[in-house]
Amino acid sequence: MTIKQNQTVMRKYKRKATKVRPVDFKPEIVLFNKPFDVLCQFTDDQNRKTLKDFIDVKDVYAAGRLDRDSEGLLLLTNDGKLQHKLANPSQKTDKTYWAQVEGVPTETDIVALRQGVELKDGLTKPAIINIIAQPNIWPRVPAIRERAAIPTTWLEITIQEGKNRQVRRMTAHIGFPTLRLIRYRIGEWTLDGINNGHYKRVNHG
Repeated sequence: MTIKQNQTVMRKYKRKATKVRPVDFKPEIVLFNKPFDVLCQFTDDQNRKTLKDFIDVKDVYAAGRLDRDSEGLLLLTNDGKLQHKLANPSQKTDKTYWAQVEGVPTETDIVALRQGVELKDGLTKPAIINIIAQPNIWPRVPAIRERAAIPTTWLEITIQEGKNRQVRRMTAHIGFPTLRLIRYRIGEWTLDGINNGHYKRVNHG
């Protein structure tokens, strides 16, 4: 056997190092109702509001992100596998948002969003979208800027992707800019029972 052949065999049978969880590892999930104008990180060198101002649970990290100007459900965990699953679009985790848009979309407009629209970074996948009554939610601080002569509409939008500012770009694409955006659900977890600016710990695994 030549040196090259021997190296090939060694690579084939070489075992990859894998991380082993401690025997006493306890998966932790924190569901946080993020207020407007809060960063999805624990530190910031510009003295802006961060997760540290609201969450005192150690060693948990956000599974996915929520823009600073968006509100609602943020899931944090110490479970790397769960974090990867929820943040990876290929895992097809449903995420439901409530979007308050400027104007009154027609059913034709909604159908376009359901089928997918062409954004700068590609065609969005089919989404579940419905017009809903205004949800029973907390007042935003500061309040959104509404124009007196233009009504607003609430949409419930469920997607499985995670393109940058996707929901806002989708509604703007059909001519109805998003004024307020709240994430209500991630997979099996929802905002139910969690006040804005508060969190709860849930059992997992």
